[in-house]
Amino acid sequence: MGSVSRVSPPVVALCLAAMAMAGCSTWGGPPPPPEPQPSPTALPAPELPARVRSAEIVGRWGYAAYHRAPDRARTEAAARRQCSQPYVIAQGPSGGVMMHLADASQPEELRLKGSQSGRDFIGPAGEPAGGPRDREIVSFDGRVLVLRFVDTEVSTRYGTSVYVRCAPRA
Repeated sequence: MGSVSRVSPPVVALCLAAMAMAGCSTWGGPPPPPEPQPSPTALPAPELPARVRSAEIVGRWGYAAYHRAPDRARTEAAARRQCSQPYVIAQGPSGGVMMHLADASQPEELRLKGSQSGRDFIGPAGEPAGGPRDREIVSFDGRVLVLRFVDTEVSTRYGTSVYVRCAPRA
C-alpha cells in the first residue's frame, strides 16, 4: 500500500481562507458602484476670447515695473528709455504670444484669455482665465500695455509691469 502524506491543519486553514477570499472577489457581493459622471457644472467653462488680440501685442517693447500707483508715469518714461534693449513679444506657433512666465528663464507660448467678469488675462493655455500663473491686462491703448500678476506673492516681487511700444526701426 502507498503512504499517505499528512497536511498540517494550519496549512489547510490557510488554503481555505485564501480560496474564500478569492471567491469574494469573483462571486456574490454587490456590484461596484458606477463611475460618477461629471455634472454639467463640473465641466470646464469654454475659453472666452480676450478683447485684446495676440497680434496687437506682438512687437518690440520697452519694459519697466512699479510697486506704487503714483510711480506709474515715471515708470512709463523709464520703459520708453528701455527701447534700446527691447523686450520682444513674438507670435507663438499656435496663435498665442511668446512671453516669460514668472521666474522662467525661457519664454513660452501664452494665450490671451477673456473672462466672465470682462477682465482679460495672459497665461498658459488650458488653465482657466485668472489662474495663479496668469497676468491680468490692467490697461492697453495700443501703445502702452500694463500687466499685473494674479498671484499676490509674485505680484509683490515683480510689481505692475509697464510695456511701452518701441518705434519701428528706421
